[in-house]
Amino acid sequence: MFRLPPLRLANFVSPMPFSDLPPVLVQALTEHGYTAPTPVQAAVLTPEAPGRDLVVSAQTGSGKTVAFGLALATDLLDDDDDDGTLLPAETPRALVIAPTRELALQVSRELAWLYGKAGARIATCVGGMDAAKERRSLRGGAHIVVGTPGRLRDHLERGALDLSALKAAVLDEADEMLDMGFREDLEQILDATLDGRRTLLFSATMPRPIVALAKRYQRDALRISTVSDERGHGDITYQAVTISPSETEAAVINLLRFHEAETALLFCATRDNVRRFHATLLERGFSAVALSGEHSQSERNHALQALRDRRARICVATDVAARGIDLPSLGLVIHVEIPRDPEALQHRSGRTGRAGKKGTAVLVVPYQRRKRVESLLRAAKVTAEWIEAPTPEAIRKQDRERLLAALLEPVAFDDEDRALAERLMAERPAADIAAALVRAHRAQMPQPEELIGNSPDARRAAQAERHRPGFEDTVWFRMDIGRRQNADPRWLLPLLCRRGHITKNEVGAIRIGVNETHFQIPRAISGKFSAAVARTVGAEGGDDPVHIEPSQAGPRESARANRAGGPRPHAGAAPYKARPNGRGPGKGGKPFRKPGDRGPGNRGGHHK
Repeated sequence: MFRLPPLRLANFVSPMPFSDLPPVLVQALTEHGYTAPTPVQAAVLTPEAPGRDLVVSAQTGSGKTVAFGLALATDLLDDDDDDGTLLPAETPRALVIAPTRELALQVSRELAWLYGKAGARIATCVGGMDAAKERRSLRGGAHIVVGTPGRLRDHLERGALDLSALKAAVLDEADEMLDMGFREDLEQILDATLDGRRTLLFSATMPRPIVALAKRYQRDALRISTVSDERGHGDITYQAVTISPSETEAAVINLLRFHEAETALLFCATRDNVRRFHATLLERGFSAVALSGEHSQSERNHALQALRDRRARICVATDVAARGIDLPSLGLVIHVEIPRDPEALQHRSGRTGRAGKKGTAVLVVPYQRRKRVESLLRAAKVTAEWIEAPTPEAIRKQDRERLLAALLEPVAFDDEDRALAERLMAERPAADIAAALVRAHRAQMPQPEELIGNSPDARRAAQAERHRPGFEDTVWFRMDIGRRQNADPRWLLPLLCRRGHITKNEVGAIRIGVNETHFQIPRAISGKFSAAVARTVGAEGGDDPVHIEPSQAGPRESARANRAGGPRPHAGAAPYKARPNGRGPGKGGKPFRKPGDRGPGNRGGHHK
């Protein structure tokens, strides 16, 4: 555990009210609807804070941009500015560094209105913009410079950015900048400033690189944390959806269709997954855009504009690419892949539920990772409702309610609308016209997905169901592959049909275990099935075909025996044979791994 040097927590008992700020700031805040400071804003206004280096932790959407804008007041509005109007500046007084272009532009816009009445000149220096124009802006004199590390370093090396008189530097989302590999850029920029300048670190987490940065560039820093004990955002409803590992895409589609949010944001861990999910959504008829590190600045601009114009309703993004995105209409966040830590969960989810609006954050959880997510939620101090993925029936019910609400809304019709309505009424009955309207509405909506019931709850429910006709008397069989080998009903069922010369309707319940799978065959055809399986050994190709054999007991007894370390109760069961290669089961099959291989759902343990 790495710790910062001894830091004193801010005392929030008697924060400075807005009325005690310079009049130019009070007027700007009032015009933008601010009546009282948020916790992080109050913290930077305490008597202990002015003139100090700060290390600040605050959740997304807490007003931290205005907070560090207010913290800079002592450096920007000095005694020479008697009327609150800033004197012209040859070199910058304050510098704000942000990890992404979008966040830098957002910060620049916030500071522009906050210090607009003071006559502050703000220069923005970010990648993807005209560098020559930025240099002219810097030469013209700027009180505040906001930029990304790479572009600021470029201007510094070219002599366009003079930091010799800088009074304060702000590192916004400092942990993200270090994660993105900007440490060398940050150090070169800070090394070019005066030793007496203030350094304000805003960072959600305190990993080792942040600790090193604070030790090197800060003195007697004041530690401020406004992340409350109940860290979950009050305006966000959290849900966790348990799914079969193979059903992620289908579950996400059903969640989007169920909620039909005005704008939705999907978080993926990698560029490849962003690309794949984006393509899937477009293919299914959703209006979606993608944001990841592989997209150019022009592509990012077009994507964000499409979301603001409502031409697109869904954005698929990585964590870093989504930094700085502020979409007031965002009502739904889906964690397609589990966040890496509680802070990432908070940052992702905090994109919704802003400005008093309600939002929903949904975690898509493969059932074998439920315990990890429960631990993540506890660490984040978030209470989530555990639910099943929406079914097509539930989605259609929601569609009906939304359609009725939309059609019954009060609407003003003009004469042309009424004339066309009268013509239609003359041609068709009113019921037919209404049915055609409903049909046209449904045709515009992507179809929901049928999900495999492979979560623990679904499996328990399936075990309690009565057998289908013809399955009153069955025989259990087993296969020597399970979840560790990526066993999945989608390719197991065709494999059984090919090997046993049966149809899918002749296969009963399928129970997938860790290293083996059990399935039912009607007793009347079990002999024929066994004979066909024996004849087709090796027909799938590969050096080590899937082994199929009768089982004297079902999956429960087998699992008990495995836990107890005893022999499996299988008739004539051959010892488990670890596969020497990673090849799949043959034609139409998916790859699987040896028990010792590491991969999704496998921590590298060996079969006992």
